[in-house]
Amino acid sequence: MHMFGILGLENDMTPRELMATAIVPGGGEELRLYRRGADFMILLDRAELMSTRMSGSEEALAEMTCARLHDRPRPHLLIGGYGMGFTLRAALAVLDQTARITVVELVPEIIAWARGPMASLMAGCLDDPRVRLVQGDVASVIAETASAYDAILLDVDNGPDGLTRTDNDRLYSTRGLAAAKRALTPDGILSIWSAAPDPVFSRRLASAGFRTDEVVVRARSNGKGPRHVIWFATPAGPGMPQ
Repeated sequence: MHMFGILGLENDMTPRELMATAIVPGGGEELRLYRRGADFMILLDRAELMSTRMSGSEEALAEMTCARLHDRPRPHLLIGGYGMGFTLRAALAVLDQTARITVVELVPEIIAWARGPMASLMAGCLDDPRVRLVQGDVASVIAETASAYDAILLDVDNGPDGLTRTDNDRLYSTRGLAAAKRALTPDGILSIWSAAPDPVFSRRLASAGFRTDEVVVRARSNGKGPRHVIWFATPAGPGMPQ
């Protein structure tokens, strides 16, 4: 989940409809699902965490990660955070039938909304035989795994600077990065979405033994909208520069 900004509601004459609410486990914050015309959005207070109007950077998270896998046979990807499914659908579109994708979503209502009010947007992605859905904390899933994933894609909260749940710090701390490194295959990729640059986190990735490529992407699929950041981090081998 992540924040795109405060909604300019006064500039849109189409009424919005509150569809459902959910409480973030372990955080207590309330998420609200709205529909406005054909668009859906999920809000935390007045902050828009995700929207069907802005999917470009989530799709880029999947597409650019998969491109870096270089047609690796039978890749296994872990996606932290289903959100509105943009990353999952983009990954399924470019991966072949031998791929496996484990999706971990903390908020059960997010999946209920995907199968309910937003079923047309889901486009069957959660029922794809390549997909395994886990309801839980992706940090715990990572911590319990070793050398399992060719790529870990994290689109959780607002990036390293979380909004909805302080426990997300477990993902982005030095300890969390070490766990991710253990969970990756030796040449695996850790891909992390963020709403904004974070030089402190970039240095933390290097200190944790990752070589990183930091890429700026646009929020919208048409190349417009706010600038977001994706880190593509690979474990630095012995004696290799980080």
